[in-house]
Amino acid sequence: MRVLALGATLLTASALLTAPSAAANGAGGLLTLGTRGWQVQSSAIATAPGEQVSSPSFHTDGWLPVKPDDAGAPGTEITALLQNGECPDVYYSDNMRQCFGYVTKRGPVTVPRFAVPWWFRTDFTLAARQPAKLVVPGVVGEGDVWVNGTLVADHDLVSGAYAGHTFDVSSLVRPGRNSLAIKMYPNNPKKMYTLSHLDWSQIPPDNNTGIQFPVQLRLSDALAGSNAHVVQDNATDLSTSKLTVKLDVTNNSTGDERGEVGATITPPGGGRPVVLHQTVSVPALSTRTVSFDPVTISRPKLWWPYSMGDQPLYTLRTLVSQHGKVSTTSTSTFGIRTVTSRLVGASPQAPDGARIYAVNGHDFVFRGGGYMPDLFLRYSKAEVARQITLIKSMGLNGIRLEGHDMPQDFYDQFDRAGLMILGGFLCCDGWEPASEAGLTERDFRIMHDSARGIGERERDHPSVVTYGWSDNKPLPRQEVESLAGFAEADFQVPIVASAEYKKTATLGPAGEKEGPYDWVPPTYWYDTTHFDPRDSTRTNVGGSWAFASEQSAGHTVPTMASLDRFLSPEEQQKLWQDPEYNQYHANYSSGHGGYAFGTLYTFDTALANRYGTWSDLATYVQLAQVANYENVRSQFEAFIDHSTDPTNPSTGLVYWQLNKGWPTLLWSLFNQDGDQPGAFYGAQKANKPLHALLSYDDDTVTVDNLGGRVESGLSVRARVRDLSGTVLDDQQVDGLSLAGQQVRNDVLTPVLPTTGSVYFVELELRRHGKVVDRNVYWRSTTPDVVDWAATQGNPQATMTQYADLTALRTLPRTQVSAKVRPGTTSVTVTNTSDTVAFFLRADIQGVPWATWDDNDLVLWPGQSQVITATLPPGQPHGGKPVVTLSGFNTDTMTLR
Repeated sequence: MRVLALGATLLTASALLTAPSAAANGAGGLLTLGTRGWQVQSSAIATAPGEQVSSPSFHTDGWLPVKPDDAGAPGTEITALLQNGECPDVYYSDNMRQCFGYVTKRGPVTVPRFAVPWWFRTDFTLAARQPAKLVVPGVVGEGDVWVNGTLVADHDLVSGAYAGHTFDVSSLVRPGRNSLAIKMYPNNPKKMYTLSHLDWSQIPPDNNTGIQFPVQLRLSDALAGSNAHVVQDNATDLSTSKLTVKLDVTNNSTGDERGEVGATITPPGGGRPVVLHQTVSVPALSTRTVSFDPVTISRPKLWWPYSMGDQPLYTLRTLVSQHGKVSTTSTSTFGIRTVTSRLVGASPQAPDGARIYAVNGHDFVFRGGGYMPDLFLRYSKAEVARQITLIKSMGLNGIRLEGHDMPQDFYDQFDRAGLMILGGFLCCDGWEPASEAGLTERDFRIMHDSARGIGERERDHPSVVTYGWSDNKPLPRQEVESLAGFAEADFQVPIVASAEYKKTATLGPAGEKEGPYDWVPPTYWYDTTHFDPRDSTRTNVGGSWAFASEQSAGHTVPTMASLDRFLSPEEQQKLWQDPEYNQYHANYSSGHGGYAFGTLYTFDTALANRYGTWSDLATYVQLAQVANYENVRSQFEAFIDHSTDPTNPSTGLVYWQLNKGWPTLLWSLFNQDGDQPGAFYGAQKANKPLHALLSYDDDTVTVDNLGGRVESGLSVRARVRDLSGTVLDDQQVDGLSLAGQQVRNDVLTPVLPTTGSVYFVELELRRHGKVVDRNVYWRSTTPDVVDWAATQGNPQATMTQYADLTALRTLPRTQVSAKVRPGTTSVTVTNTSDTVAFFLRADIQGVPWATWDDNDLVLWPGQSQVITATLPPGQPHGGKPVVTLSGFNTDTMTLR
């Protein structure tokens, strides 16, 4: 690698990295407060004023001791109660309602216990008197900030989940014991610029009031550094990257100060760093942004999404020193990559075109899901690592964060994993005011500060590829203030006006659409012609065209093992007997139709019509697994298949939702406990790196390569079989070659039956003779028929006819054998009978986070398939894994 430095002084690496003395406090002078614990209490109980509560001599007898989470934050009011033993097993049944109360709509806190302010308090010790800045990176609600008996800022200023503030507390802190106390006022997401979980789950009765990011103290000498980051200017052909290092240097003294500022950029994997140095003069009590002259790196190591390449990360280190003594340091990572976005394929459906993204000049179909954090905002590094494993096991290339910006470790993990993040503001609450008439200068200040805080948190993370608004486009001044905040933060990603088909004069058309959210048939996803031209937002016309920012076929039924972990026997009985029952673990809306998703009525109606009725819970759960698999697979495959349409392409899909922050029956690909139901394996099948699919619109075979390199020596075979497994049609094409991210349509046209009931289509993709993908469909000669006039604009389909798949229920019982390969987690499954073995599923007992490379299998008489599980890192499984194998028409067996 050839390194050039333009303008800045180059020093040897050792001169900068072996400074005379290190910063004495925290990491580079930044001290996270409360690492040894917080004390939390309601102001209805702790009635003393802030002057006393924030005094180091204040006694917290009877308060709730709270350990910070992995982000270093104390969390919410309910988190404090849970840590202190209140409401054990809060996620089971309706325990949260019984313990803390019930909320049926978003808005102000209505449960009296949480409708008053709560105190969050911690002590910290300093060794010496020195300049100190208190960093509050936003709060969920609004807060009065007190230090050592003095009000630093009140809740008129400290408001907003992402509007950070830095306060000079140098005159308030002292050597020895000090105290910070924040009086948190109840969150109201309808009025504040905070967060909620919308209709994704039940509403925590405290509205998540609390502190979700670490509160820190920046300690320094007269000069202090902060806000270190790198601005990239990459050549179009990516042959060079011009990097500008920036650092804010603050003079905390009452006189002018002069000091040394240094920075190093270390290549991935080590190597010779680029070392920069400047001498800087800063006037009294002011901040100067130091911008080093750009450094041009030839042939930079590029960051790619994991399916397209590697994820090298550069390391930026900075320091500020005076007279040979280091005052502050910082360390962060960044990836060199270029993200672009444009509109393609203008059509009657998408008159402005469809939003498409490219990384490093390579277009791709975004395939992800909407992410939800823990219901109580508790951050766990290990859980995020396990979730990343599941996301990549499904072959997805990213997630969408709506209104829930995450702690730094989250972005660090996604950077390393090569997963992309679509960031954005929350819909339907305070972030989407109806007009500017009722807004004040305070509102616009919070909007601006929030955007700047978001930009500063996410700008150096290559995983973050865009940011935007949700259902509504921003109001004019809202847009101005937000874009100004992003610009001040040097946030270099495409900004999108809306997740719906809307536009602004500044940002232009969004090129995205939303919906549906409730049950639609698998064929729905392949429709590209039905839409209401009178609805310019193109809402709830979810066929595979344009960029679908959020959509799914509604409810997901977990496996029986998962249901046992969170549904009571009474709720389980309701699940299979009463489709109109408002399940607590769906959400708070009763009824069905429209945007009421608290019952499984629409899903159950379709399930009964297509697969037949049920008379027990086990049968219901089994049928639901099959139906969820079928529908989710079709949704992802449709967007891959239609990505080649030159006039009306599909460019991306965000499945609504990826997960939930608690156990759920609504919108998920995997459950909070790691459970992987049929929906998970339907998504995994559709998103295999090399894959053959059978389209629902023209019944042809498409082959796709979702990887980053050319794949050659490919052959695909399509065999059509009847219910007994007898082959009705057999075709094969050899000698295929696909570039990275290439999709090839019309490879084969199987001859499908037009009479009879249910038939199977097996697609087998080989590379140099070895099977790399096997995909089996079950189809009905009676098709699903949508009443499009009644369906358009609605979040669920109205049907005039359902596909008849009930013949699957007549499959004879089948015998299978299974053998675990010694010393591995690979299982060979064999159909030893003369009938079809349908929907065979393997599980590892007690390890729900274990992932299989294939599951929910269909095997013909005498056929075998090897599947392999990956155990989650660091999760004990009690010795040798115990595997169970079950199926639609087979008995359950246990393998040891």
